Parts: sequence; C-alpha cells; structure tokens
Amino acid sequence: MINLVESPEKIAKMIDHTNLKADATLEDMEKLCNEAKEYGFASVCVNPANVKLCKELLKDSNINVCTVISFPLGANTSKMKFFETRDAIGFGASEIDMVMNIGALKSGLEDEVKEDIKGVIVAAEGNMVKVIIETALLTDEKKILACKIAKDAGTSFIKTSTGFGHPGATVEDVALIKKTVGINMGIKASGGINNIKTVFDMVKAGATRIGTSSGVKIMEELMKLNEHKPD
Repeated sequence: MINLVESPEKIAKMIDHTNLKADATLEDMEKLCNEAKEYGFASVCVNPANVKLCKELLKDSNINVCTVISFPLGANTSKMKFFETRDAIGFGASEIDMVMNIGALKSGLEDEVKEDIKGVIVAAEGNMVKVIIETALLTDEKKILACKIAKDAGTSFIKTSTGFGHPGATVEDVALIKKTVGINMGIKASGGINNIKTVFDMVKAGATRIGTSSGVKIMEELMKLNEHKPD
C-alpha cells in the first residue's frame, strides 16, 4: 500500500493537470505544461484546440496530452465523436476522455451507448480512452449500468465527472465504481478536487487518476505534509 504522505511523486503521477476553461489562452497552456513538467504530472488535460500546442510544449518530456471528446454534454452524434477523436489523436493526444451519451443511457438505449463508446475506442487507435459518466446526473442504478456498458465496450477507464456538473466526484461514487468494475479498470475522479485530503480520500476509495485544475496547490500541500511529518 502506498504511503501517500511519503510519496509525492506517486501522487503527481496520478494527476491529470487540467485547464478546460473556454477562455484559456496560449499563455495559460504554456503555464499548464511548464507546471506539469515541474511536478511530473501524468498528463495535461486540455480542449482539443490546444492539443497540438501542448504536444509541442511537452515533446521533451514523458507527460501525456489528454483531451476531451463531446465535452461537456456527450450529446454529439457517434460520427462526430469518432472524427473528433481521430483529429485529436492526429494532433498528438494520447489519452481521450469522452463523455457518455447520458440522455441515451437514461432512455434505455444501452446498445446505442455501447456502440458510441466503441467508435471512440476505434478512433483512438490503441490510445487510452476514459468514459465520463457524469455521476451527478445518475442514480446509483444508472451509475452501475453506465460502468458495465463502458466496460463491455472495452474502455480502460471510468471517469466520474466533467467538472461542469454539481457535485463532481464523491468518495461514495468512486467506491461504487470500484465495486462495479473491479481491479482491472482505472478510475479517474474529477470535479471539485482541490486539496490533498480529498485526493487521499479518493485514492483510498479506489481512484487511480485524479483530474484537477488544482494540481500545483495539491502538490504544495503534500510537500508541506512531508516537511512536518515525524522522523
């Protein structure tokens, strides 16, 4: 078991350092990538229009570029999701966070939802695909169903939230996802995670990735904990 307080590098490698703001500038992207390199984050998570720039900024590092597909609603057609994914991969994205078609899920169109995900997986050409199920909009029963559909479709990760809904990630939802998908799938907790205690709680519940725009703040808190831990 990871001793979280003693392992800042392990926590950093769980963080997708995120800026998905509509008004994010090129300077914001440069700052995001520089911070990712400084702390050794797993990836930067950005909108598709910023993938090419971030790939160039990170070319001399091992940090991935993650982007979002059909974000934040998930209501684009499957064809649009396919080509958006293929475009992002072509520009250098190596991780794809796609939003599930929540309306279709709640309407009972399970086969349609599964095919939607499969199309993105094909377009991703072997790169990691995380499926955002937007837990704030679902009952526990539908959360379980969403996880099972995503797993059956062949995805490698479940992601709790876009961060645009309220509430975002909760410990209870992460634990429910973990119970549903088991140990062979990743779980990305995102939405409202802005301090190290919440990170610890999410990891304890089963999260293997953390999506946050507060990565630097979290790492600074973790370093302070290390400074004050007993010898």
